[in-house]
Amino acid sequence: MEEFNTVMSGHLLLAGGSEFGGRMADPDRRSIELAGGLDAPIAIIPTAAAPDNNHRRAGENGRRWFAGLGATNVTVVPLVDRDSAADENVVDQIKEAKLVYLLGGFPGYLCETLRDSPAWNAMLAARAAGAVLAGSSAGSMVLCQHLNDPRGQGVTTGLGLIPNAIVLPHHNTFGQGWAERLRDLLPSATLIGIDEETAMISDRSTRDWHVHGAGDVTLYLPGQPLSHPQRYLAGQDLRLQTSG
Repeated sequence: MEEFNTVMSGHLLLAGGSEFGGRMADPDRRSIELAGGLDAPIAIIPTAAAPDNNHRRAGENGRRWFAGLGATNVTVVPLVDRDSAADENVVDQIKEAKLVYLLGGFPGYLCETLRDSPAWNAMLAARAAGAVLAGSSAGSMVLCQHLNDPRGQGVTTGLGLIPNAIVLPHHNTFGQGWAERLRDLLPSATLIGIDEETAMISDRSTRDWHVHGAGDVTLYLPGQPLSHPQRYLAGQDLRLQTSG
């Protein structure tokens, strides 16, 4: 497994949902800056929206959003299933990106489509070369070691970039309702609640993070009561425990 505290690579962005509007402009402008500026190639990945045939609309919403922020090189990558996750053109587009953005939708489908695929390996390669890897809602959920799949198999294994953690997106609306069950199932994990229109962006080691946007990031730490979480407002820094 990667030594998360020592290996330096591109930044991560975890967003809580409602990604194309309002105060999400704050973290997304920062991610564009970290990616190299307005001309940096941005790859929108609509995979999680494919099960209900919403990927085209979601992808176009993402393209328009980043173009509205001034980005000039935004591509919607047609990655919708395991076959396209192995397509050479798809893989090449991801490798060349400096910001890869995983949209929301069905987290279990997204995770299993990407797992051990050439497209996922391309994302890892892009990040190793300094690209920002971002995800909102389902897109952020799959990046952790643990994944809550409310429509599928319950708690499963995610893609593992953030060890000993699980994301609760839409925390200020319904995500906080998952906390009690997930604490029982994962007593040693950090539960990361992220509000809508809110994101946290890592340093290059995924240890230290900065909060951006409209709401809060809430950490439910192992061994601490759920009634006393740690809350971080926009503009504040936080540190994740990265060992189990």
